[in-house]
Amino acid sequence: VQLQASGGGLVQAGGSLRLSCVVSGRALSSLDMGWFRQAPGKEREYVAGVNWNGGGATYKASVRGRFIISRDNAANTVYLQMNDLKPEDTAVYYCAARNADWAAFEYWGQGTLVTVSN
Repeated sequence: VQLQASGGGLVQAGGSLRLSCVVSGRALSSLDMGWFRQAPGKEREYVAGVNWNGGGATYKASVRGRFIISRDNAANTVYLQMNDLKPEDTAVYYCAARNADWAAFEYWGQGTLVTVSN
């Protein structure tokens, strides 16, 4: 399973970005998906996740109401719509996949950098 994340960039506070993660090597419909991020000098943290069928979306508390995770199984792509971005959202964002909601995330993309300026 290969994951390719894209869509990062530089945006001003209050702006929006949409990240995409294209999955290859396996049908997206067989995988639970998540987005993580790692800010400079900090540990990687969970941001959002969604079940294989698009249900059961969960979010880190600080992004709930601003970020939306979605998936298009036909396109083998997962999205993270990020609105009202804040400087503290600056990080490298990674998409990840797992075989079931009780399993660890074992497939990881290469990361895409999001920088939010004041």
